[in-house]
Amino acid sequence: MSNNGKQAPRTALLGFCIPAMEALDKVGRPFLAVVPPEFEAYMQEHDIAHVLWDFSRVNETSMQLSKTLQERGVEVAVPLFEETVEWAGAVNGFLRDDPRLFTRYLLFRDKAMMKRRAQMYGIRVGVFEEADNREDVSRFFKRVNKALSKLDSDVADPVHLKPLAAAGCVGHRFIRSEQDIAVLQDDEFPCLLETHLDGQEFSCEVFIHDSKIRFLNITEYVHLGHSNFVPASPSLEERRPYVRKAVEELIDAFGIQYGMIHPEFFITSDNKINFGEVAARVPGGHIFELIEKAYGFSPFVAFAMCSDPATTDEELAAYLPDERQHKDYAGCLMVYPRQKIVTRVDVPDRLIADDYYEKHALFQPVTPKVAERAGFGDHYGTVYFRGDNSARMRDLLLEYEQVDFYTSDAPAAS
Repeated sequence: MSNNGKQAPRTALLGFCIPAMEALDKVGRPFLAVVPPEFEAYMQEHDIAHVLWDFSRVNETSMQLSKTLQERGVEVAVPLFEETVEWAGAVNGFLRDDPRLFTRYLLFRDKAMMKRRAQMYGIRVGVFEEADNREDVSRFFKRVNKALSKLDSDVADPVHLKPLAAAGCVGHRFIRSEQDIAVLQDDEFPCLLETHLDGQEFSCEVFIHDSKIRFLNITEYVHLGHSNFVPASPSLEERRPYVRKAVEELIDAFGIQYGMIHPEFFITSDNKINFGEVAARVPGGHIFELIEKAYGFSPFVAFAMCSDPATTDEELAAYLPDERQHKDYAGCLMVYPRQKIVTRVDVPDRLIADDYYEKHALFQPVTPKVAERAGFGDHYGTVYFRGDNSARMRDLLLEYEQVDFYTSDAPAAS
């Protein structure tokens, strides 16, 4: 890959992401990659135009990144990872001379603030509070179940605990009892507490330009943090008008003009939609990869195009497909070891022989001991599926969630 041509790069990609760089390079869209110092050797080896930056440091020299990118010809910054979102807000606010842009991006980094903003604009959200300690969690848990008229003998309604600024499922815990509260660690605070929302959970990947939806994908979650597929099944897709209205309300509430958002919603059987949360960077769960397989365009390129105010309607229309016309259903299973000690990967022959099986990226364990996970944590690899029937896709994902892909040759403990 070479990205050192004469044409000035309008786009800065914030974060080290090989698929994003390859996608823009493939369509001839010049870019400048802003990457942490540990990736310098890779960037030099592959002759990729870059700037080194430590995204974990915010200090009096932070404005220098915006000035450096401006000097290099950059006019738009695209956040690829959660830790680069506020940097994109700062850079784009500077380049467009719009200080409020930075404060809008900050909303995407604080789950409590984003829910409060949504609530202020009349969007349906659950009950939520910030918590600073275990006593706050216990008080919220008791209040919620008291409000639900729960008796001491009833099974308590769970509440969710999430870090304020972590991406996706990282650090997500279900609180079902006082015992769950007692084991919380001090470094998990402050955090967000919220009630459990009923309905089918799903996400959207929304490409926005000039405050208009240019492409809206609906990703169906089979099991949050474990399996999903694109596009959604017909039963969820037929509710697209309700989903689109909810997204439009979100765009208005957050004042989003350009780029991409990744909101998560819950929809009930009577089509009421509750807002979960929203991100402004590349989603997890390999969703961009699934979108490309299902629809035939690169979401990374679409993200860059929609982030740039100079992109024309004609360019977007030529690049983005019709939302209703997909090639296949593309799904993936994120695999977690089911044992505490694993020594090898064991992929069933029947999976390899299945016509919906595409490939797997299950890696050989480096150490046999499986690390403890808080919440969902990181998966050990991914199995990819592709086919033309959403019901079969769902069945396969559910079936193989129960398979032990990581096994051990060690004798079982007596």
